[in-house]
Amino acid sequence: MMKKALWMMGLWMMVGLWALPMKAQQLKFGEDKKFKIVQFTDVHWVYNSADSEEAGERMNEVLDAEKPDLVIYTGDVIFAKPAKEAMQKALEPVIKRNIPFAVTFGNHDDEQDMNRRQLYEFIKGMPGNLTSTIEGISGVTNFILPVKASDGSKDAAVLYVFDSNSYSTLKHIKGYGWVKHDQVQWYIDESKKYTEANGGTPLPALSFFHIPLPEFHEAVKNEGSFMLGTRKEKACSPEINTGLFAAMLEAGDVMGVFVGHDHVNDYAVSWKGIMLCYGRYTGGKTVYHDIPGGNGARIIELTEGERQFRSWIRLKDGQVINDFTFPSEWIK
Repeated sequence: MMKKALWMMGLWMMVGLWALPMKAQQLKFGEDKKFKIVQFTDVHWVYNSADSEEAGERMNEVLDAEKPDLVIYTGDVIFAKPAKEAMQKALEPVIKRNIPFAVTFGNHDDEQDMNRRQLYEFIKGMPGNLTSTIEGISGVTNFILPVKASDGSKDAAVLYVFDSNSYSTLKHIKGYGWVKHDQVQWYIDESKKYTEANGGTPLPALSFFHIPLPEFHEAVKNEGSFMLGTRKEKACSPEINTGLFAAMLEAGDVMGVFVGHDHVNDYAVSWKGIMLCYGRYTGGKTVYHDIPGGNGARIIELTEGERQFRSWIRLKDGQVINDFTFPSEWIK
């Protein structure tokens, strides 16, 4: 009986450990000094719908081709009830490949039968999950993913993930939500800590969230800016600008901002020294998706010790477009 009890206890502990999120796992640069991220955005998964099959096919194809170190879903992962089953299917391609992943929510994720907190609680128990939350500030999916040097000795890059919320909570302001002041202050404080720990030099950093900043529209309107990619709609940004972009400029760490939300945009544009990038619409036929070339994903690659990144878009059948390196190919 004692042996059986001990065996059962060991099995219970193994199951419990398997179910824990991979927060203890360190992201780090490979022996080749590279760290690759795949950004899936606007998957808009509808459970038991054939219209979602194309999204699954593309995610599987991209992951097999790119073999990333990390996958980040930048919102609107699901689009219909039941939310739990839809989320499970949308995350299945990364889970079955044992790829670490993180999720931030969009404006549609919590419109089903689970709110943001409930969705987060469901996701955090999944194998490979790195999504976490910061208590006491607005939103749910605000967290930081440091990337260690290839030898594991120190932090070599930082990924800031924000919850851009859903819709305006002010009666006299219409439209979409925004990253709020307490979230901006959280970023300022955390960025300062990483800079101080690095001897006063900002670490190379990237940022990920769903709803584009007002600066996306401002940048493409400027005659002196160069845009690479497709723009078929105006950036659906919030009417409120809470200063996140300015905070990033002042901190000097964030090189690129990566968003989703607008399904027929995938452009990248440099603005005041920061690259503003849309992901590539990843979803199937459950929502509007009339972007030339069909669905796909954005890939971002960091190189250890370099303050720059490379990015490209992968479409179906191995097609790769809009390959660039920032800032070396943009700022002279």
